Amino acid sequence: MNPISLFCILLGVALNACAQLLLKAGVNAVGHFDFTRANILPIGLKLAMQWPIIGGLACYVVSVVVWIVGLSRVDVSIAYPMLSLGYVVNAVAAWYLFGEALSLQRLIGIGIILIGVLVLARS
Repeated sequence: MNPISLFCILLGVALNACAQLLLKAGVNAVGHFDFTRANILPIGLKLAMQWPIIGGLACYVVSVVVWIVGLSRVDVSIAYPMLSLGYVVNAVAAWYLFGEALSLQRLIGIGIILIGVLVLARS
């Protein structure tokens, strides 16, 4: 995989991870809610007006464009598993930004993901 291809794949992963974090921040701003028929419109509008959610959706759109460029250069059997790097980024960022737990079991899982991505990237 050449440097530009790797850049496209990693940028797509980073944008996708950023989108997830922004969506989480937007939902945190709204707080916990029950999703019922009576509140579907008010909650939907409240969510739709959250800047982090708008930013997260924008990141998704850009990530799809970058991902398509990456897929035009890299075999899908290599590119798709690279998306698992998003789990690593999100787990660490959620721990740092949102105070989510990063237990030993999760750290072991992250290590396994990183080993798998390294094996794939070198193939």
